[in-house]
Amino acid sequence: MATKAKTGNIVEDKLNALWNLQVVDSQVDKLRQVRGELPLEVEDLEDEVKGLETRLAKMEEEMGQYDDAVTGRKTAIKDSKAAIKKYTEQQNGVRNNREFESLNKEIEYQNLEIQLSEKKMKEFAAQLDGKKEIHTEVKDRLTDRSKHLKAKKKELDDIVKETEKEEKSLLKKSKGSEDLIEARLLNAYKRLRGSARNGLAVVRVERDSCGGCFNKIPPQRQLDIKTYKKIIVCEHCGRILVDKDDEVAE
Repeated sequence: MATKAKTGNIVEDKLNALWNLQVVDSQVDKLRQVRGELPLEVEDLEDEVKGLETRLAKMEEEMGQYDDAVTGRKTAIKDSKAAIKKYTEQQNGVRNNREFESLNKEIEYQNLEIQLSEKKMKEFAAQLDGKKEIHTEVKDRLTDRSKHLKAKKKELDDIVKETEKEEKSLLKKSKGSEDLIEARLLNAYKRLRGSARNGLAVVRVERDSCGGCFNKIPPQRQLDIKTYKKIIVCEHCGRILVDKDDEVAE
């Protein structure tokens, strides 16, 4: 008889520890629910801002390349004009028509180079204008998203600040309750809590039903729950069942 009583007490202690842990964890859940979707919104905005910054940096690099290309063409035009001037001066000192025609072809070639460079410069300028227009749109979008992110971060920080002290206290209680529960049972609790609706792994018997899935519990199982003979789980949802009237077990 003494052995049975001891076993019953051990089961009751385990269930009390699990129930206390569930109550505290549920309170933490409620605090975090106040934050709602804000953490996800902040995370999404941070990703968007980072993406826009990367896109802007890439566009600015491309715009710099267009500027360099225009500068290169301007230099080429300057060099071609200098060559034309040189060949024109050389034509004044030629000794025959063949030398004159050879220099003339060089001048024509340099004029074609100037025309090609001018055409390329117009193309680069048009492409650059297009990039600048998109760059302005992206920059405006980045400014808007950054302001929105700042506001959302402040909103989240304010909420966290309001609940931080209480949450730390509850987490400390949660850790204290966890330390009283054997590893195998604690792992089962966490597994149930992770998959159960509203994070409820341990529920009360309410109106002869499971407080989690609301399915009826047979009278004999209810008696087993009340007498702490063993740990009973709901045969429908797998949650751990306890017979509790109050929020926290003594």
